[in-house]
Amino acid sequence: MRLPFQCRLPSTIVHRALEWGVNMTELSHFDEQGASRMVDVSSKHATLRLARASGRVRMTPSTLELVRQGGLAKGDVLAVARLAGIMAAKQTSTLIPLCHPLPLESVEVTFDFPDETTVAVEAVARVTARTGVEMEALVAVTVAALTIYDMCKSVDRSMTIDAVRLEEKTGGRSGHFQRKDTA
Repeated sequence: MRLPFQCRLPSTIVHRALEWGVNMTELSHFDEQGASRMVDVSSKHATLRLARASGRVRMTPSTLELVRQGGLAKGDVLAVARLAGIMAAKQTSTLIPLCHPLPLESVEVTFDFPDETTVAVEAVARVTARTGVEMEALVAVTVAALTIYDMCKSVDRSMTIDAVRLEEKTGGRSGHFQRKDTA
């Protein structure tokens, strides 16, 4: 039975995908008619899965110096951003509609300063589950970066967040993925 409010891809997208020879079932979150669905992972085995994601927050050198020295009025920017990233990872399934809720075993958020204008953010998420943990790592990086922006915006509205991406993932049927290029 199809409900009237079921989320579907627009028919033009479905037709275009079919013209290009894309089988809608190859897009795991859509059925043959383009209706969205949660992927059935019940037949998969639970394995240890790890995902590592990264992103960058670019700012003026003076703003980065304030971050490094703890000189912003809102407090320790990186400590708050780390906590925000970890908390966000735990909420991924409430943020991303078709994401499975996962019993995360570990989420680590770290920061580095590759130059005088950049905070590099990295998150590593681990779980023993039937589905991957990539979205949790990506959400952790993104929310940590947004938190840095929020805490620094009073002194630097020109900041940018970029290069959010999956760096590595292990576990599951698709095996190991590691990005070849570096940001």
